[in-house]
Amino acid sequence: MLGAGGRVYICQFLKPAEQASGEVISARQFAENLTLERLENDWDMRKSLSDVQEAKRMRRAIIKKLGEIKQLAQAGGYDMIVLDEIVFCLSKKLARWEDVAEIIEDRAGHVELVLTGRGADDKLIARADLVTEMQEVKHPYQQNIMARKGIEY
Repeated sequence: MLGAGGRVYICQFLKPAEQASGEVISARQFAENLTLERLENDWDMRKSLSDVQEAKRMRRAIIKKLGEIKQLAQAGGYDMIVLDEIVFCLSKKLARWEDVAEIIEDRAGHVELVLTGRGADDKLIARADLVTEMQEVKHPYQQNIMARKGIEY
């Protein structure tokens, strides 16, 4: 979309706000047409899912951000909105289906939505226009190799 001159909004739901990833650095280069945001809450995906209080805190933050994104999608100022890892958030009950469904249904007609993440259920797959499934065959994480700059972030 950027290459076609469109405006893009990306929200990364599971990346820490302070993490200087390749996406953040690239977003600065496309600053005129690309907005990249993250949740303001600190979040450790591996630890926080098992902590009930952390999961509740994260759920509240995601619900709030989805409300903001719904307004962006309705306003139509962006040609594409990417909800990075929202499917994972749905699968883990960190996000509510009705909030995501409202964004899908109520967006301006020209706004393309891209929802990423693992664990799409039948309801989401039925509602989607395009579904791509990537299958992990082998990953460095399985060998205790942490995320690498420029590759996973």
